[in-house]
Amino acid sequence: MFGSMKKGASAYASVGIETGVMSASPHKLIVMLFEGAETTLRMAVQLMAAGDVPGKGRAISKGIDIIQNGLRASLDKNAGGEIAANLDALYAYMIDRLLQANLHNDPERITEVLRLLGELHDAWKAIAPVAANEPAVATGNDALAPRNTSFVSA
Repeated sequence: MFGSMKKGASAYASVGIETGVMSASPHKLIVMLFEGAETTLRMAVQLMAAGDVPGKGRAISKGIDIIQNGLRASLDKNAGGEIAANLDALYAYMIDRLLQANLHNDPERITEVLRLLGELHDAWKAIAPVAANEPAVATGNDALAPRNTSFVSA
């Protein structure tokens, strides 16, 4: 009568993702791609362990798609120079490892790609631009550094 709960939850999640993508900065979009690839590849490992061959194949294919058409396609090889070329080669390596993992039903190859993605994801988060209206966070004991403070007025 009302459809399945799973379809409703899926539609709700889809709207949430679409809203997040539309309002995200370019930096945040890359973070979201890393998160999506990592999530789907962790799912692939679980599906592989459960013996769900079709599910595993779909999850690995989705991970490959995110790496190929999201992360790899976003590289500007002209402006990025050697760094972009190295990332392009690394993404190609990851895709090859995932294809081999799917072919040989090898979770260790997926785990290797997850480790590489995690390192890149952490590095990408570390270079996040600070919003213009966000005060700088003081580190250490620099007395002249700006500090985040909040005062409660009576």
